[in-house]
Amino acid sequence: MATTEAATERAAPRRPPTSYAAQVEALSRASVHKYYRAFHDIDWDAPENSIDPTDPRLELRAASPLGQSAWYRALPAVERARLGLEMTCQIVKFGIGFEANLTRGLSEFAGSLPNRSPEYRYALHELIEESQHSLMFQQLIDQSGTDPVPAGRVETEFARLVARSGESFPTLFFFFVLSGELFIDAENRAQLVDERHPLLRRVLQIHVTEEARHVRFAELYLRENVPRLGRLARTSIALVLPFVLEAAQRSMLMPAPSVVSRFAIPRPVLKELYGPGSAHRRKVEQIAAPLFALLGAEGQGKRVFWAR
Repeated sequence: MATTEAATERAAPRRPPTSYAAQVEALSRASVHKYYRAFHDIDWDAPENSIDPTDPRLELRAASPLGQSAWYRALPAVERARLGLEMTCQIVKFGIGFEANLTRGLSEFAGSLPNRSPEYRYALHELIEESQHSLMFQQLIDQSGTDPVPAGRVETEFARLVARSGESFPTLFFFFVLSGELFIDAENRAQLVDERHPLLRRVLQIHVTEEARHVRFAELYLRENVPRLGRLARTSIALVLPFVLEAAQRSMLMPAPSVVSRFAIPRPVLKELYGPGSAHRRKVEQIAAPLFALLGAEGQGKRVFWAR
């Protein structure tokens, strides 16, 4: 059945999608033509994919806040690699939790849609892809030999509430989705610029390819539906969004408390690199700015919440 569908869609004439529905349907077709499976498209047993925690290709990327710091550069090479691996796998572990709640929310969202809704098919495509990403991320962790911790209980309970908004307040849900996806996508793309361990590079390439569709769908959905919201709903989103973005950037871009403790990263170093006025905060603001722009007037003045 899947082969027949793929063949039919390959044969169909391609027209530039213009309407919202046509663009969503184009994303669904792309999910048929270019998709990955964690244990089919990665050779986990290949010799080059084995992980030596002292491999210099596991170091933090040179342009990252911590990676370019004098404190990090002064560490022995072995310690730099171990810290890079630990931080990468901890972020990946948080990513698994994020994607678990994203799939719950997508399921809630899809279940609320009427028949013949183009969003239904795409939501299920994305749900499947996110599940494959979680398989891929956990296998990377298991193969690395690290033992990252999951998100805390408070964060987990809040994330479950967010997932339920997939049905009750889907516009808010997709703002939450973009809050995580934009940060991790930016970090993944930045890492691919540097020389990376081949297994990590393959994982990042797969994630970037499919995450581009997920980001695009969330943006399309918000552009279509935010204008239909009342003033109160838009203001409510604008008020909560900075807090969500702050939590997302901490888990996706900054060293987790467990990593800080394990490697005794000095607090003054963290404050200088990630605190108010830092280049990191300016970058966070730049990545998040399009989300506030989607809210129009209600988003103005909120985007620098965390930089003060």
